Amino acid sequence: MAQGYAIFVGLAVIAVLCAVSWFFAPKGENQVLWRSSLILAIVSCYLMWALTFLAQLNPLIQPRRSDLRESFLE
Repeated sequence: MAQGYAIFVGLAVIAVLCAVSWFFAPKGENQVLWRSSLILAIVSCYLMWALTFLAQLNPLIQPRRSDLRESFLE
């Protein structure tokens, strides 16, 4: 079962990946472009994962069983 603390573990992993991409970006005239692109891609992937994870953790619409009679639903 998924736990809520997975978001913070993922955030720590993302922070490490961003720091690594900051320091190990190729040197040269395009270094800022490499850093920006890598960090933006990493953060975008994390946000997509986090939103999907949180949406499944607490759904807005609860599923209902359709094979029950109405007298049991009350």
